[in-house]
Amino acid sequence: MERQELTSAIEQADRWPRAILFDLDGTLIDSVPDIATSVNLLLASESLAPLTVDEVRSMIGHGIAKLVERAFKARDIALEGAPHVAMTERMMDIYKNHLTEQTVLLSGTEDILRRYHGAGCHLAVVTNKPEGFSREILDHFGLNAVIECVVGGDTGPARKPAPDMLLHALKQIKVPASDALMVGDSPADIDAAKAAGVKSVAVHGGYTPVPANELGADITIDGLNELPDAIAQLTP
Repeated sequence: MERQELTSAIEQADRWPRAILFDLDGTLIDSVPDIATSVNLLLASESLAPLTVDEVRSMIGHGIAKLVERAFKARDIALEGAPHVAMTERMMDIYKNHLTEQTVLLSGTEDILRRYHGAGCHLAVVTNKPEGFSREILDHFGLNAVIECVVGGDTGPARKPAPDMLLHALKQIKVPASDALMVGDSPADIDAAKAAGVKSVAVHGGYTPVPANELGADITIDGLNELPDAIAQLTP
């Protein structure tokens, strides 16, 4: 969609949705290179062989603790209890120093966020990534000013695919579920939206092995530049 058409589509959609909730990893940003670097530093600290970027990509989802569990399982080590907690904490310490070295915005992210913000739409990020990490990444790209609310995996509510994080974000921005839209790339995003009574858009090219068109979203798009057209189709 050309820039003028994009602007027109957004201006025409200024009544619904009143809020858009975005996932972060695989939806707004490509963070896999930094995450893979951090995972491999963690594995190296235990004298374990590194994983490929594609292997790490397939492990992302449901938070850092689950990622650590999957990474060690790939090396035939079952982490449970205290050892799992310790490795997760070590991963957090490593990753916090590699949040923005290779991470990039996905195509269309900045334009879409700034234009919907400018049109008066409430924007939030709802991610299983820790809230502090998420805010630092958004700040790195200069996007904190357009994101009204950030709910992370450690903010408090039960993580996606439970609806709690989405409902918490909507409470913060004072928008009912019927006036909101969730945009994400994973089963957790779409399942959380369904549970919260929020319409959803699935974006191709994320980190889940499940094709976007099989996630059960209300509509599927190839990239964020297609979001205005999707919203036009979903508008009540």
